[in-house]
Amino acid sequence: MTTRDRATEATPMASRRSKISPERAQEFYDVVLEQLRAHGYAALTMEGVAAQACCSKSTLYRQWKTKPQLVAAALRAGRCAKFRTADTGTLAGDLAAAARNAAAQAKPDTALMQALGHAALQDDELKGALREALIEPELASVEAMVERAVARGEIAADHPALPYLAAQLFGVMRSRPILEGRDADADYLVRFVESALVPQLGLTPEGRAT
Repeated sequence: MTTRDRATEATPMASRRSKISPERAQEFYDVVLEQLRAHGYAALTMEGVAAQACCSKSTLYRQWKTKPQLVAAALRAGRCAKFRTADTGTLAGDLAAAARNAAAQAKPDTALMQALGHAALQDDELKGALREALIEPELASVEAMVERAVARGEIAADHPALPYLAAQLFGVMRSRPILEGRDADADYLVRFVESALVPQLGLTPEGRAT
């Protein structure tokens, strides 16, 4: 047991929970996410996290009670990179920029999705945390791109393909490792945008309507 843990366990319960600093908690979260990506949810244990984070198992249980609570906290902690969008002046350009940004996070995000997919279906807290960390930022970024394009008069708000943009872009990013055994890199995703997404919107890669 570390000095930090002995000091924590010597105080009353109300104050013991507050002894973990945000910086120390983030160390725990980083270990959780690292182990999830490397070994999957089933193999993740409180004992394993405690060993790598150099703390006692009781420290984790006092703060988070269960493995799902700890994983949910790690997902919500903010170190999962949020999806970034760019305003290039055209929807085609925005989608291509989105593809490049998505590629930068494709491997770690896909690993988390694969690690947590089944477990999240069984646990509402995990499902909510996974949506907050990975899915909702992606959906919001696509919505922002579409809103700009509609405001420019570039595309109709009721275009039938618009509701499926996020599912296609991020779906292909996460399915390529399974289907082809290769990561969805920037070149692959940009080609997908230019050859599949942009044409179905009735646009050219330069952003003009066809």
